[in-house]
This record gives sequence, C-alpha cells and structure tokens, in this order.
Amino acid sequence: MISKLPEFESSVLGTYGATATEIEELSAYNQNVFDHSNWQSSLQFPLEPEPYVAIWSEYLNISEEIGVWSTLKNVLVQLHFPIAEGISQTEAYRAATLRGADPHTIPEATGLKLKQPEKLDLKIYPSLAGAIPILLPGNREDFVTLVQALTKRNEPQAIPLSMGACMIAGYNNWSRIRRYRQQWEQENSANSGDMAWKQEFMKLIPLKNLYHDRFIILSDGFYSNVAPQDIELTESEWRQLSLTIRLEHECTHYFTRRLFNSMQNNLLDELIADYRGIVAAIGHYRADWFLRFMGLESFPKYREEGRLQNYRGQSPLSDRAFKILQALVVAAAKNLEHFDRKYAKELKLSSNQPLMLMALTHLTLEELASDQAVVRLETIFHRLQNKTKLSNT
Repeated sequence: MISKLPEFESSVLGTYGATATEIEELSAYNQNVFDHSNWQSSLQFPLEPEPYVAIWSEYLNISEEIGVWSTLKNVLVQLHFPIAEGISQTEAYRAATLRGADPHTIPEATGLKLKQPEKLDLKIYPSLAGAIPILLPGNREDFVTLVQALTKRNEPQAIPLSMGACMIAGYNNWSRIRRYRQQWEQENSANSGDMAWKQEFMKLIPLKNLYHDRFIILSDGFYSNVAPQDIELTESEWRQLSLTIRLEHECTHYFTRRLFNSMQNNLLDELIADYRGIVAAIGHYRADWFLRFMGLESFPKYREEGRLQNYRGQSPLSDRAFKILQALVVAAAKNLEHFDRKYAKELKLSSNQPLMLMALTHLTLEELASDQAVVRLETIFHRLQNKTKLSNT
C-alpha cells in the first residue's frame, strides 16, 4: 500500500495555491476519519440487517392493511405534533419526545398535517449495508414537513431546495421502548412498579440497539434540484434516475457508518455517495453530472444554488479556502471518472462494488485531486480484492 503522509496532502494543497493558513483550514476539513480497524475481509454483502429492521417490517405489514400514514402516526411521536415555531421548547413536546409520554393523552398533540398523506409510501430496501426502511412522500411539501418534524423537532426551519433526501439516525423509537416495558413487566410481575421500571430504564439506555432506529426519507424531485434539460433527459427519465441516485447515495452513507463508523456532512463523503448513486443509476460514473449537482459545471464559476454550499463545514471555510476546495472537487471527480472508465468491466461485478466504496474511504480529497489519484486508488482497490480472495479460499 502507498503510504499516506501529511506532507503529501500539504504539498497538493500548495499546488492549488493554498497559503499556510488555508492549508491548515483545508487539512482539518478534509481529514479522513473513516475507521478501518474493525473491517474484516470475510464480510459478506449485503450485511445482515440491524435489529430495528424487524419492527419496521412489522410496520410495513400493518401498513398494507391500514396505510402507511395511519401506521406511522401510531409509532413516531413527532407525527402527533404540528410544525410550529417554538413547539420543541414546550413541556408537552418534551414530555412526548424525551420522556415517552403517550401523545394520545396530550391536548397539544394535534397532529402533523401532510398535503397527501395517502401517497406516503414505505419500503424496506436491500442495500449493500443491509436492509433499511425508506419513506417516500408523495410531493416536495410533504418531504419538507417530515424532515422538519423528524430532524428539526417540528420547528419550521428552512430545508434547502438542493436537499432531496435525509437519513434519520439514532431515532428514539418510544414504541419499541414501550414494547420492551410490556415484556419486562410480564417477566417481572411481582416487582414491576414505576420505581422498578425507572431502574430498569436506566439499564436500557446504554443498549441503544434496543430502541434506536435508522431510516431514510426520499423526495420525488429532481436530484440536487437539477432540471432534466440541463442533462439532456426527459422529465420522466430524470425523475426515475433521480430516485435511484438519491436512494443509493443515502445507502452509501449507511454503508460507511456501519463499516467505518463515520457518516459526515463532508465533501469526501458526498463524492463517495454520489459516485455510488450515479453508477447505480446508469452503470458508470459521470464527473459532469456530479459537478453540476455541486454547482461546479462552469468552474471556476460557482453556481450558488448547487449543493456544495451545504458542505462548507460547521466552522465555515474562508472564501479563499472554499475556492480551493472547489478546485479539489473538480479534479477529484475527473480522476474518479478516469479510474471508473479504466476498470469498467471489473467494477460492473457485484462483488467489486462494495470494494470500490471501501477503497475510496482510504483516501483523502487531496489524494483524489492529485496527479497520483488513479495509481493510489488502483493500489488500494487491488489490495482489497486480494484480501477478499484470500479470505474466501
């Protein structure tokens, strides 16, 4: 394996005109935090589903009888509350979402309003990282409403037009907790009062796999708010491809989270996720599509409506560092397309698809933007191939 030295990243940034201050900014932003220590070459894909998938399969079965909206309103507490300024600070809301109070007994829980609740769909998608629940609202407005309810604590915060998908991670499913309590009370009928339950609940809190859920909300709009004519497709073609790209993009974040304990709002993560989404949709990678999604189709000019501005960092990059980041993204996308074309036949094999994603997690954005990108990616990809072959013999 080619060694990765901090000096290399710094030298690459220097070739893009970064000053010492900008190198420090971008090195911190571009730090690769994927943890590969627990990866085993014997892993089989798709991975086994996580425990929460079982109850979502039950929700799916119930929804076939009473509908998805009616099913989920009974189990996701945020759907009992409207979108309203300041609602998250009310005692009623906090009691339901933080302490598990039954929302049916709360007068303020007047319900979430969707424009087309009957069109809300639920699927269990077999991703490379394992099965995962997918919510598909029937229109953009309902997508925004669900995202506000489930990620913004029912506050009317703005959702960017370029955002068409959202992963809900670490969701506290009070329905699962109540089911746990019912089972515990049956098994401890002689000592199952409120005080005993509080003690048991404290034991439950660290066991997050017993109540934490993960699911994805997808909109039905054009990917990254890019119009079909901008990529020379019909509306129906682009809408269908957008759904595939969006779905596989989010599932790639799930992939890196399960395997490498990281899923960030970061350009390296987005490059990897969009790579998988585009390839899943059309069979090969297109750098021009990715750059348009980011607002970089006319680089060095940047289109403000592109997604890139969503990934400027929690401590936002300075204007100059952000400009250098744009150049890195353009070069990395083109290098990735070169590699994808060079190994097109190999990469079409289903066994190599997870390996390609893994290989990308071993590199930094600076490496992918360098003139050594293809060589470094080849080295890591083939090393992973060889390790996997050895583990299967």
